[in-house]
Amino acid sequence: MASQIRLELSTTNQDLQDGLQARMHDPLWLLARQWQFGEFNGADAGSPAAAQVVVDTTTLSRYQPGPQSASNPSRPYAPEALALETLVEGESIAGGTRPNWKLTAEAGSHLLRLLQSHGAGQTRALWLASAYALASPTAEQERTLDAASLQFMHVMSRRTVDGLRLAAHLRPLRARDALAELFQESPFDQITAADRPKVITALTAWQAWSDTFFQQGTTPAAWMPERMEYAFAVSGKTTAGEVVLAAPEYLEGRLDWFSFVASPGQTLGATEHTSSISMAFLPAPVTFRGMPSARFWELEDGAVNFAKVEAAPQDLARLLLVKFALEYSNDWFVLPLELAVGTLCRIRALVVTNTFGERMIIPHTTQVDGAASPWRMFSLSRDTQQIYFLPPVLGPSLESPPVEEVLFLRDEMANVGWGVERIVESAAGQPLDRYEAYQETRRKQEEATPPQNTEGDETQPLTYRLGTTVPDYWIPLLPVMDGTSLKLKRGAIPDFNAGEPHRLIEPQGLVLEPGRELLIHDEEVPREGARVTRTYQYARWIDGSTHLWVGRRKEPGRGEGSSGLQFDVAEKREIS
Repeated sequence: MASQIRLELSTTNQDLQDGLQARMHDPLWLLARQWQFGEFNGADAGSPAAAQVVVDTTTLSRYQPGPQSASNPSRPYAPEALALETLVEGESIAGGTRPNWKLTAEAGSHLLRLLQSHGAGQTRALWLASAYALASPTAEQERTLDAASLQFMHVMSRRTVDGLRLAAHLRPLRARDALAELFQESPFDQITAADRPKVITALTAWQAWSDTFFQQGTTPAAWMPERMEYAFAVSGKTTAGEVVLAAPEYLEGRLDWFSFVASPGQTLGATEHTSSISMAFLPAPVTFRGMPSARFWELEDGAVNFAKVEAAPQDLARLLLVKFALEYSNDWFVLPLELAVGTLCRIRALVVTNTFGERMIIPHTTQVDGAASPWRMFSLSRDTQQIYFLPPVLGPSLESPPVEEVLFLRDEMANVGWGVERIVESAAGQPLDRYEAYQETRRKQEEATPPQNTEGDETQPLTYRLGTTVPDYWIPLLPVMDGTSLKLKRGAIPDFNAGEPHRLIEPQGLVLEPGRELLIHDEEVPREGARVTRTYQYARWIDGSTHLWVGRRKEPGRGEGSSGLQFDVAEKREIS
């Protein structure tokens, strides 16, 4: 039989009493150390015990898309209904020269489901026989579109409704409250009088769904093709006048207070909805991770070690940050002030009562240091009213992979710029790799072209070319003078690859603005290039509503590139 021994710690043992009491044999030495480190020093100053603040607040009420130099008309804006990113970035579904069959088929299928749920499912055959049925691809589309899009179209054609085209047709009827006029068209005139109210109810519900399903932009848009970035302005009216805040260069996809600058003297027609609030607080000391403890004999949290911060002698900003965190961390207090998003706030008075009962008015930094005060935290550029702006911007959101990606680069060998469409959104609503599509097209052309028999033909060993060809997804950007400034104009190359030199190659995406003239400022395509993408965005706003839209992003490119374009080339023929 095995024996077991169990050891237990007993706190009643007399041998442990000295250790538990933690007796100090030299308390005078500890007191001397506290005196040496200044823990016994006192100052004739009190700590904040209470505070009262008087605040004037107003809400944004106007929005203007585009740069202020364009003088686009402004329109009302309610921050509690929509975030700024969603409003600014949203673009039309039907934009561009290429249809989005996936979206139009989804919209049409949803209409058929609503007709069935409202008791009008028997009219399905009439809708599929009407002019609003999703049509089959044309001969031009059969020749130019990718295989996946054509396969999608062949499956969905005449099986659903063209939702986008029907919505565009019903929009003016809905504005006049005259949806019943649809029954004057063929074949909808065959719908019985008993089914017509059901159809109108289904169409009304479908239009309400289509208005909220996708956040679409309006004209004019905030996107500036010549700058490849967004620009817009918002405003609200305070007791001191209208405050116009402009975002002249919004390109990274996320907005914050530092994205805006004040525009004194400008007006967007904001109305005054100013309210004055007076609140009392208990000031709380500012705390952060790794903060030095207030007392010398207190163990500090080792999660953040400022002593490990590496800084070279020239890293003044990093050194100042460490010095500030270590020496002045306990000099700051927090007064919580709750504001609604989209609020312009101006503090009229801040009164602090210390532990001695003294009441002090805390002035603004500009009243102490003048207009050139070095403290600029949360201060907007060119702001003369000391406004604090809480922008109505999004938090975390979902973002799809790019459905369009364009690289803008310099080609020094050819002395030209290029807009390279790496990815575009196909007609089936999927990302289409232009490089893979181009290689597939070349392979089919080489298979269809019989090899030339040059045996015995030695009279012409050289072949002259006026210019070499480039892939069809390389769109040239040619330097032109626009007044006194140099710009890059989107050009076009004849379609030599398809054997149709009379046809010019147009962009397939939306970034390069097909079907219209595009002049890009020369400085927007630097030596490192630029990368512009389009992605689907999905986010939830403060009222619980969800929003879906397409936004654009601009970031630095991947440097210069070479298209291999050459002129006046004599190529040596291979004699077999």
